[in-house]
Amino acid sequence: MNGMASDHNTSSQEEYLPHYLQKEDPFASKLSREADIVAGFYLTVIGILSTLGNGYVIFMSSKRKKKLRPAEIMTVNLAVCDLGISVVGKPFSIISFFSHRWVFGWMGCRWYGWAGFFFGCGSLITMTAVSLDRYLKICHLSYGTWLKRHHAFICLAIIWAYATFWATVPFAGVGSYAPEPFGTSCTLDWWLAQASVAGQAFILSILFFCLLFPTAVIVFSYVKIILKVKSSTKEVAHYDTRIQNSHILEMKLTKVAMLICAGFLIAWIPYAVVSVWSAFGQPDSVPIQFSVVPTLLAKSAAMYNPIIYQVIDCKFACCQSGGLKTLQKKSSLKRSR
Repeated sequence: MNGMASDHNTSSQEEYLPHYLQKEDPFASKLSREADIVAGFYLTVIGILSTLGNGYVIFMSSKRKKKLRPAEIMTVNLAVCDLGISVVGKPFSIISFFSHRWVFGWMGCRWYGWAGFFFGCGSLITMTAVSLDRYLKICHLSYGTWLKRHHAFICLAIIWAYATFWATVPFAGVGSYAPEPFGTSCTLDWWLAQASVAGQAFILSILFFCLLFPTAVIVFSYVKIILKVKSSTKEVAHYDTRIQNSHILEMKLTKVAMLICAGFLIAWIPYAVVSVWSAFGQPDSVPIQFSVVPTLLAKSAAMYNPIIYQVIDCKFACCQSGGLKTLQKKSSLKRSR
């Protein structure tokens, strides 16, 4: 019986043909022309805002590059990843949506899939490093005394090596990049999991090392930070004004990191859910019209971060000006005495 069951599983895997190997043209759009035009305009707006916003962050940071602290260096790296997605990836999908088909062939499809996965993985691992930095800074105060700029650059090298490794692994024959079911975009070949056990192992490895593990580290870090802040609020109230202001500024940086991570995960989790279902659920059970929505939402992730920076920067400036006014009042009081 076991032999018959295994033969049945093997035959069902052999019988399964992913959408891009079926008789239909894999690069022809499965959406209406009107839907493609709407998606093209949407991605154009997202791409312009993301490019301008992240370019502005990088430009302003370059003007004070020698004064950047380790946490700020990591933030700049996140802007570089988001800018890379916007500049390298989005033009391919925008042109294809307006053309009502993917026009760059298999070579362009593999390049687009690699670039999207590379910069997306780089963004998530950067946010993982930022969350760990915030956790150690808030929960283990001695960490901040020995962290230097060269440690941040070593961390950046590890992040880029990690992203390069996982994005390039599919080219070694254990995975691949393929067109999306709707035809005008490309991604990691999630459908390999339907075809073989080796494909399942590859997809599970990608999910663990490039999504589940980094997300678990981020959630752990911010949960510990929230618990620490709740327990130390009364202690900080007894410190002098300068220590209180320093604590407030650290919490502002932590809020920035938390908002960035939340925005990224909210944008990408629906796409991850659809991808996992495509890999391990019923074959081709996700409607094509439904699969395009999480994809477009995920492509908007690179736009959020500059907005978060600007909103928090306004509060940050108010906080600093408030602290400055307090110190000025103290100094004038001393002079009057």
